[in-house]
Parts: sequence; structure tokens; C-alpha cells
Amino acid sequence: MHHPYEGILLLRGNNKKDTLVIESLMVPPFSWHGPAESGFPSWMLPFDRSIVGTAHSHPSHNATPSLTDLHHFTGYVSVIVRYPYEDNDLFAYDSNGKQLEYFIQD
Repeated sequence: MHHPYEGILLLRGNNKKDTLVIESLMVPPFSWHGPAESGFPSWMLPFDRSIVGTAHSHPSHNATPSLTDLHHFTGYVSVIVRYPYEDNDLFAYDSNGKQLEYFIQD
């Protein structure tokens, strides 16, 4: 997988006092990555309560979730990282496409 292909990951973590804590990332089984989309067959996901959302890239400078992104929403949060993939190019959204606040703890 390389730019300008999209990539996708599963977010694993838990919900602590109304705060979602992401603890690790996982490559979804049987995922695909292409120049205009990435995805995975949701029915192939293992039963794992620690999967709290997804993260995927947008190879353009647009980080707004598409209608397809919203229709394939998994978990509590969708993180989109846009090109050029710098620290300020990371955005989190809920299932309605509302942007969420986040912070990265060292």
C-alpha cells in the first residue's frame, strides 16, 4: 500500500468515562486498498469487543467523510488522515459525520 492508495485499519481500545481510548491498530482481515477506496468484508471481522472504530486515509487533501464512509461506519469513531499525512491532517468523526475532538497522549 502506498500513496495515492487509500489504507484502512481497525482501532482497538475501550471506553473509559465517556472517553474513547485507542490502544492499538489492527489490519482488517481480507482488506483491500486502492486509489479511490479501501475496505474489508465486515462479516469477516472476529468477535472482538475491543474494536472501537476504523482509521483510513484519504489521498487527497479532503478529510470530510464521504457518504460511503458513513454507510460503512464501524464502531464508535472513524478517523480519517488526509494527504500529506502530517500531525494536523488527522480528523475523528462520529457515525453522523460530526467532527470529534481528540488528543494524542505521549
